[in-house]
Amino acid sequence: MLERIKKLSGWLTEQEAEVAFLTSTDNVFYLSGFLSDPHERLLGVAIFQDAEPFLICPSMEKESAKNAGWSYEVIGYSDTDNPWDLVENAITSRVSTVHTAAIEKEHMNVERYEKLIEMFHQANFISAEEKLRQLRLKKDPHELEKIREACALADYAIEVGVAEIAEGKTEMDVLGAIEYALKKKGVLEMSFSTMVLTGKNAASPHGTPGTTKIQKGDLVLFDLGVVVDGYCSDITRTVAYHDINDEQEKIYQTVLNAQLAAIRTIHPGVACSEVDLAARNLISSAGYGEYFPHRLGHGLGISVHEYPSLTETNPLILEEGAVFTVEPGIYVPGVAGVRIEDDLVVTKSGIEILTKYPKELQIIR
Repeated sequence: MLERIKKLSGWLTEQEAEVAFLTSTDNVFYLSGFLSDPHERLLGVAIFQDAEPFLICPSMEKESAKNAGWSYEVIGYSDTDNPWDLVENAITSRVSTVHTAAIEKEHMNVERYEKLIEMFHQANFISAEEKLRQLRLKKDPHELEKIREACALADYAIEVGVAEIAEGKTEMDVLGAIEYALKKKGVLEMSFSTMVLTGKNAASPHGTPGTTKIQKGDLVLFDLGVVVDGYCSDITRTVAYHDINDEQEKIYQTVLNAQLAAIRTIHPGVACSEVDLAARNLISSAGYGEYFPHRLGHGLGISVHEYPSLTETNPLILEEGAVFTVEPGIYVPGVAGVRIEDDLVVTKSGIEILTKYPKELQIIR
């Protein structure tokens, strides 16, 4: 954590900003090691050029923050306190004047922004998001260890889900079995709402599971992720239940070939756009271009959707340590929906695929 704080402090010096005050759960965790969801209450970390940082949280979580490894000041407050008075006092005791402050402009709500303006009405507020994205882009060995653990549990979850498929079971029946099995493994949290979609429902990229029953001839799509010690995984697999038609099989093989083509392009120094286009061009040449409506993938780490975005227009160069998804899909209403997604990390010489569950077409009988 100290190295991360030093890098952000150095950036503040470059920007001639006296303080960064960050309030998103993910960035507080990244900089402090303290993972907390305070709901409507204020949680924040303040970083300075030279002065000692501080963390503010509800008093009931003060010891948890210290136990998480935060070795600097922790300011706790009760529900009858005004935490913004405490923030103002802590900042002004460290810097005499705030001319420039860095905040998360994409995260901070208007009410909190107005509080800061009241406190430092002459200050200029700049965005800290881009710098934090850059810092979080390259995962360190500890982060990779946690993501690998989360990916292994995601593989297990798909295994459980596939084993639960049977005629007459609903999407929610299978989803419940998956999450129950993970609870027995000690999993406290999913990366996002688990998706199990069958038949026509799978043709909706962000469909909502319900009481639709699995029938012979269906493609069943699983999209899920597991959180381990604050780090996420994200996997999608699609399998067939009994015999599927030729068009469904063609769609599946096209998606698989597109994903493999994209993966083959990945190495240190490749642009995000090149990876996306490797899959997109193959899907388009097969006649399904209009049915691939989303980006190829996204960064992965503390958040399930992180920087960068793998799109055909993103020139960002991928470097060693970047973790992201590769998830092409084809969604033809009334015919089939197929997505295949893996989590990968760029290595010194190429890539490591972190999700291991098989991708070849499985026909469950």
